[in-house]
Amino acid sequence: MKKTSTRLADGRELIYYDLSDATVRDAADRRPLDATVTTSEIRRDPLLGDCVAVASHRQGRTYHPPADECPLCPSEGDRLSEIPDSSYDVVVFENRFPSLAGDSGRCEVVCFTSDHNASFGSLSEEQARLVLDAWTDRTSELSHLPSVEQVFCFENRGAEIGVTLQHPHGQIYAYPFTTPRTSLMLRQVAAHKEATGGANLFDTVLAEERAGGRVVLESDHWFAHVPYAAHWPYEVHLYPRRRVPDLLGLDEAARAEFPKVYLELLRRFDRIFGEGEPPTPYIAAWHQAPFGALEEFDGVTRDDFALHLELFTIRRTSGKLKFLAGSESGMNVFINDVPPERAAERLREVASS
Repeated sequence: MKKTSTRLADGRELIYYDLSDATVRDAADRRPLDATVTTSEIRRDPLLGDCVAVASHRQGRTYHPPADECPLCPSEGDRLSEIPDSSYDVVVFENRFPSLAGDSGRCEVVCFTSDHNASFGSLSEEQARLVLDAWTDRTSELSHLPSVEQVFCFENRGAEIGVTLQHPHGQIYAYPFTTPRTSLMLRQVAAHKEATGGANLFDTVLAEERAGGRVVLESDHWFAHVPYAAHWPYEVHLYPRRRVPDLLGLDEAARAEFPKVYLELLRRFDRIFGEGEPPTPYIAAWHQAPFGALEEFDGVTRDDFALHLELFTIRRTSGKLKFLAGSESGMNVFINDVPPERAAERLREVASS
C-alpha cells in the first residue's frame, strides 16, 4: 500500500491509498473553494448522560446529486470533484460538512473505489484489503489527536438508510467521548468480570454462540453469527477468533482472510430477499475499544474489549422496512419481527455455491 497525503483547495486533508507503489498523486484541486466553516457543538444531556452533536451547517450538504455531478467520482476535464485526480483506488478525506470538527472531533469520508456503479460487495479481495488497511491507518492516525477518544469506521448503504450520495463510500467518526453503545458494553464487561472472578464477557458470549444454532459462517480467523438478542431483522456480528481491542491489533493472517469472509457476508445480504429484489440496504459498523481512559468501567482495560463488525439491514421482508417507532425510538426497546434463528438459517441458505 502506498499512502499519499495532500490538501484540497479549502485546506482539508485528502489521502490516497494505492495498490501500486509506483503511483504518483500530484493533481491539484482546481476548485475556487472558500475555507470550510463548521458550527459543530457537543452538548451533554443531563438526564441521560449521553452527548448530542449539534451541526446546523449540515443542512446545506450535497443531497442526491445526479451521477454526472457526483462529488466522490474522480475529477475529469472541467468536471471537478472532491478528488482532484482522474482515478484512484481508495481515498479518504475530511468531510466538507462534518458532524464533528475541531475540539469536537473529526469526520472523514472513505471512498472504496472510483467506480460510481460498484458496491463494497462487488470489490475484489485485493481492493477490500486496501480498504481494511485504510481503516486501520486512519484509526491509528486519529487516535493520536488530543480531542479524540473513540474511532468509528462505518458504511451506510442504500437510500432507505438515508444515504444522500450513491457512490460506494463509508465514513469515519472520531468522537471526543466514549459512545453510549460502547459504554453499555464496557459496563457489562466490568459486571461480568467481577461476577465471574475475571472471565471475559466477549469470550463467554462467543463460546455460547458457537454452540448455538445461529452461526452464519466460520473460517480459520473469523467467526460470524446472528446474536441471540438481535435488534434488527437480519443482523450479523463478525469477530476475529483472536480477541483484539481494535483494527490495529489484527495480525496478518486475520487481515489476509478478512476480504474473503466479509465479501461473502455482503453478497449473502444481497441474496436474502431473492432474485429481482433491489440491493439490500445495510449499515456496517466497526466497534473498537476507546483510546481514552476507562476508569469509570471498574477494572476494565482496552484489552478486555473485542473488536467486531456489526452488519444489519432495516429491511424485514420483501418491500417492507423495519421502522424505529414508539418502543424503539421512545424507550430504546427493540421489537424484532424475524427470529434470530430463522435469520441465521436464511443467511446460510443463500451461501454462494
